[in-house]
Amino acid sequence: MYELMMSFPESNGHLGSVEKVSFSPDGLTLASGSWDRTIKLWDVATGALKATLEGHTSWVNSVAFSPDGLTLVSGGDRSIKLWDVATGEVKATLEGHTSSVNSVAFPPDGLTLASSGSYDDTIKLWDVATGEVKAMLEGHTSSVNSVAFSPDGLTLASGSSDDTIKLWDVATGALKATLNGHTSSVNSVAFSPDGLTLASGSWDRTIKLWDVATGEVKATLEGHIYGVLSVAFSPDGLTLASSGSEDETIKLWNVAMGEVKATLKVHTCSVNSVAFSSDGLTLASGSGDEAIKLWDVAMGELKATIEVHTDSVRSVAFSPDGLTLASGSHDMTIKLWRLEQV
Repeated sequence: MYELMMSFPESNGHLGSVEKVSFSPDGLTLASGSWDRTIKLWDVATGALKATLEGHTSWVNSVAFSPDGLTLVSGGDRSIKLWDVATGEVKATLEGHTSSVNSVAFPPDGLTLASSGSYDDTIKLWDVATGEVKAMLEGHTSSVNSVAFSPDGLTLASGSSDDTIKLWDVATGALKATLNGHTSSVNSVAFSPDGLTLASGSWDRTIKLWDVATGEVKATLEGHIYGVLSVAFSPDGLTLASSGSEDETIKLWNVAMGEVKATLKVHTCSVNSVAFSSDGLTLASGSGDEAIKLWDVAMGELKATIEVHTDSVRSVAFSPDGLTLASGSHDMTIKLWRLEQV
C-alpha cells in the first residue's frame, strides 16, 4: 500500500520541529518550515537539499508556493518573506505586522498575498510584485487564526478568536459580511471548490457551513467532544473532513445533507493535520501519537498505518498527482512516501 521513498538526510536536515510541508505546483520541489527558523527546499525525485532559506528570527509557522511555483512565501516572526524558488534568494521582506505571522495564502492568480498576525488582530493584503501593502483589513477584535481565498480569488474569509468569521472584498479591502454563530474561537476556515459554501471549525466543538452569498448558516455539524482544529473539503466538494483537538478523531461529513458519514477513530492523540489526495479517494492524517494514517474516504475505513516517526507528526501533504505523501514531524525529519493502489 505504501513504500518509504526516502527520509531526508539528518546531516543537512532541520534542527527543530518541522511544522509545515508544502509541494510546489509541479510536484518537483518540497518546502519545509521549521522551529529552527529556516525553510528548506528539497528535490522530490532525489531527496537532495536544493537550498536552505535563512532570515527569519523566530520559528516558521507557514510556507506556501505561489500558483506559478516561482515564489515561496514564509511567515513566522513579524515578517513575511518572498523567496525566489530557482535561486533560493529572498525577493522581498514584508513588514508591518506587530506580532508573529501565523497564516499566509495566495489567491489563484498569485498577484496578491494575504497574511494574518497572531495577536495584532489584522489581515494584510500585499501586492506580490511590489511588496507593498494593498489593504489592511481591520475589524476583528482578537487574533486571526485562519485565512482562505475563495476559488475565484475575489473574496477572503478570516476566522478569529473573537468567535466570528469575516468575508472581505479582495479588490477593495471592504468588509462584505460578518458571520456570527460560533460561541468560541474559530480555528479554521475553508471554501468549497465551487466557492458557494464556507466551512468553519471552532473551539465550541462545532463546524458550521455558511452560504457565501447570503452569509446564512446552512448547517451546524455537531459530534466532536472537544474543539475542532481543522476543516478541509474533498476535491469534489461532497465531503468535509474535520479533526478534533483532544478527542483523537476525524469526522467525514456529507456536505449536502449536513450529516456525519463516518467517524475515524484510531489515533491515540490529537490529530494535527489532514489532507485529501487529488482524486479525493484517500485522506491522510498526522497525529501526536507519531503515526500517519491513510483512510478510504468512500468507505470510511482505515487503509494503512505508517509508523516511522519518533515524535508528533505536525504536517502531511499530498503531491499534486496524489502519488506521493510528505510528512513533517517534531522529530525534525521529513519523510516521503510512495502510495500505490491495492
